[in-house]
Amino acid sequence: MRRPGRFRLPDSGYRAVLAVAAAVLAALAVWFLIAIVVQAKPAFSTLGFSWIFGRVWDPSHGKYGLLPFILGTLEVTAVAVVLAVPIGLGTALALAYLVPRRIRSSLSTTVELLAAVPSVVYGLWGLVVLAPVFRDTVEPFLTSVLGWTGLFDGPSQGVGLLLAGVILFVMILPTMVAISRDVLAVVPNEQVEGAMALGATRWQVLYKVVVPGARTGLLGAFTLATGRALGETVAVALVIGNSPYIAHSIKSPAATIPSLIVNNFGESTGTELAVLFAAGLVLLVIGIAVNSVARWLVWSTAGSSAGATSR
Repeated sequence: MRRPGRFRLPDSGYRAVLAVAAAVLAALAVWFLIAIVVQAKPAFSTLGFSWIFGRVWDPSHGKYGLLPFILGTLEVTAVAVVLAVPIGLGTALALAYLVPRRIRSSLSTTVELLAAVPSVVYGLWGLVVLAPVFRDTVEPFLTSVLGWTGLFDGPSQGVGLLLAGVILFVMILPTMVAISRDVLAVVPNEQVEGAMALGATRWQVLYKVVVPGARTGLLGAFTLATGRALGETVAVALVIGNSPYIAHSIKSPAATIPSLIVNNFGESTGTELAVLFAAGLVLLVIGIAVNSVARWLVWSTAGSSAGATSR
């Protein structure tokens, strides 16, 4: 018997509420995109599209080359992801399968607390604490060991692409670890126990059973971490050097699209303001492209897994 005074929404009502919520979210997304396009339109109508691939940023002379900032964004993100994928995946495997249960929770909480640190704090930490260490120790060492690659040419300044990539790595690590740990932990125990019963070692089980079984979720973690790295602003602006030139070394100062926007938005008017909105639109396109590639990888991985299971 239903208790008096209690109201229960029928199933059709739940569906209607969910439909309205989805419609509102879609409308907000469309509104956001239209607003950005409207603000950026004067830049394209005045300068065309060639400025996106220009190499010179000099607003006082009407030059708005965006290529150095696009490359800086991709390079810093690449440094962060190259560090975050192996370290994040290894940490997630340890938390899910290797660390004793009595300390697993505390270690997981410690890693997740990194996500609660404001980005400006990371930037100040990098600028005040890490930059001198990189200038005096890390970059000279890397130059002496890997200088033959050409990636570490030029003087050691501390601030630059390398330091910005390391700061971003620390910032996206909690996202990579938390999501990877959760998807690794839900791999069916039957598969793990079956592999061990067949004589596989613990490392063979992790490498050949657990990781392949969770690869779709791991790709999702990689996508979210990459998206966070692409859009980070304040921390990167503090440690990257904010140079409007194409970096010729991983140690060189550079700039990203977010750092360009945050450093120039307050003083910009007219065409320069429209160019900054257009730069934000370009960053949005880059993010959508990255997410589209990741979704395609997820779909192809899921399809291949389903095909292997059916056979």
